[in-house]
Amino acid sequence: MIVCGDDALAERLATELRQLYRTQVTVVVPSARATPEQDPGGGAGRMRAAALLSRLQAAMNRTAPAPTDSLAGQAPRVLEAPVLDEDTLTEAGAGRADALALVHDDDEVNIRAALAARRLNPRLRLVIRLYDRKLGQHLAQLLDQAAALAQPGLDPDALDTSTTVLSDADTAAPALAGTVVAGTSKVIQADGLLLRAAERRPPGRGESADPGMCTLALLSSTTNDPAGTEGSDASGQDGPLLLPDDRTVAATTGRGTVVLDAVTPAPPGRARRSLSGRGLPIGSLFSRRLRWSLAGLVACVLGLALATWATTEPHPLRAGYLTLLDLFAIDDPAIGEPVTRQVLQLLTGLAGLLLLPVLLAAVLEALGTFRTASALRRPPRGLSGHVVLLGLGKIGTRVLARLHELGVPVVCVEENPDARGVPLARRLRVPTILGDVTDEGVLEAAKIHRAHALLALTSRDTTNLEAALYARSVKPDLRVSLRLYDDAFATAVYRTLRAAHPRALTRSRSVTTLAAPAFAGAMMGRQVLGAISVERKVLLFAALDVAGHPQLEGRTVAESFRPGAWRVLAIDSAAPDERRPDLAASPDEENPAPATGLIWRLHPGYVLRPTDRVVLAATRQGLAELQGPQSRAEPGRTTA
Repeated sequence: MIVCGDDALAERLATELRQLYRTQVTVVVPSARATPEQDPGGGAGRMRAAALLSRLQAAMNRTAPAPTDSLAGQAPRVLEAPVLDEDTLTEAGAGRADALALVHDDDEVNIRAALAARRLNPRLRLVIRLYDRKLGQHLAQLLDQAAALAQPGLDPDALDTSTTVLSDADTAAPALAGTVVAGTSKVIQADGLLLRAAERRPPGRGESADPGMCTLALLSSTTNDPAGTEGSDASGQDGPLLLPDDRTVAATTGRGTVVLDAVTPAPPGRARRSLSGRGLPIGSLFSRRLRWSLAGLVACVLGLALATWATTEPHPLRAGYLTLLDLFAIDDPAIGEPVTRQVLQLLTGLAGLLLLPVLLAAVLEALGTFRTASALRRPPRGLSGHVVLLGLGKIGTRVLARLHELGVPVVCVEENPDARGVPLARRLRVPTILGDVTDEGVLEAAKIHRAHALLALTSRDTTNLEAALYARSVKPDLRVSLRLYDDAFATAVYRTLRAAHPRALTRSRSVTTLAAPAFAGAMMGRQVLGAISVERKVLLFAALDVAGHPQLEGRTVAESFRPGAWRVLAIDSAAPDERRPDLAASPDEENPAPATGLIWRLHPGYVLRPTDRVVLAATRQGLAELQGPQSRAEPGRTTA
């Protein structure tokens, strides 16, 4: 296995492959001694490469030999290269490798390397990190077609190759958004259906817990303890328990659960329609004071027209016409007319004088509104109950889109005016503050004292921590969720914040921890549909062919269930030649309507056949333990 990357995801992915899948790994990283010509990013790129090398060295030092595993004591091979070109891939062994992961933060670097790797080894399994979904679909089709053309006459089913495009931002965004929104379900898409995993609080006295379709996890026993911590892989029996059996669930009291709540059709293009509106509301053209002034003048003119009709003119249309002539001062003076007519003409002329400045103000406001329509909005007065989102990079952009779909009010803070998510915030008319979050007054401008939650998603742990500490000093009960890389550091921060503010909700999440299992599963040929976070653990949903897996083949659904490892949730009833290559693709990306091949609520006595394809929930360790042939993907399979 070869992993090429320049940030934390490369390290986490290499660690995942070594510790869980027991495979030999070669890690290709940028050279920390690259020249400016070789490193267009300058000093920042070299500093990031040096940091990655130090983390990889620390990870290798933690590797302990195990007598039962010949590879456990072997450290990953680390290859430094200033440029990821064909020569570098050849030196890394791409010509004979089983899989190659390209997880650079730069999409262009990954694309160039993918094209070179496919030329070197048409049978190589490629896993590519790409932010652009549409580009990822076209790239996967191109690379798989190139692999098929390089092996003429070979049965596509026998071609042990695939191209999988993944996005760490898409994998982590639902979990990050869910930490600040109470009651938000965790959603995974499969075959045009939405799998909703919802958290359930512990039942009270005399109440019964809602089991849903099945119980996916038991939450940590310390969840309701103000001084407790979120459970992780190192929490033992006090941490969350993934995929428990029914007996364990029934015997456990006082612990919340995560259940598979519902399976509903995914509305085609829902997210696209919700994010495509670019129109400018008419009401935003004029201020409220101007609208009230204009409405008052219109009511006054209508009243004068009615008075003219009632006193001097028998026909209502003629009365209205005379009122407009008087309003615009183009009627003859009412000399010799009755006193009522003269008074009404004077009042109408006065209304006309008042109308002129109102119309001028309306024109100036409209011009100013159109001029600033492309500018970022400022947080409106009186805003409260919103989420303050720090950072509009790749992760922040996806989380902003997710929160917008959920209808959650957001105020963004971003230091770089050219950040990736700034155009999206402008298009969605989301209030955005441009400035360094650590500067005085920036969080105040985002109305942090009236906010519901703070979501710190910048790429710097210290910045996220500093912002969280300052926000808690302003509002002690603020809900806080931080993006932190190091798990030990995140645990220490979590415990400190919970101890200092026991009544406030605190969460810490690592994007690489959420994304690395999906990338590792794809490298091993598993089609990972998505991942959800259960406190500080990760639960994966994957599609798997039953053939060749002795843990599944010929067993009933009940017999195939291994508590704490995997659980079969659904079976694909479609014929093998009619199945969708990628169950995670949206219906409008491949088919105009959702497919209905998946059968849920399986009978426990159903016997799994070799021709079946199943959807299962699995832990990281469980997915690694499933033995058998690695699934082959048809051309065009992507997961973004």
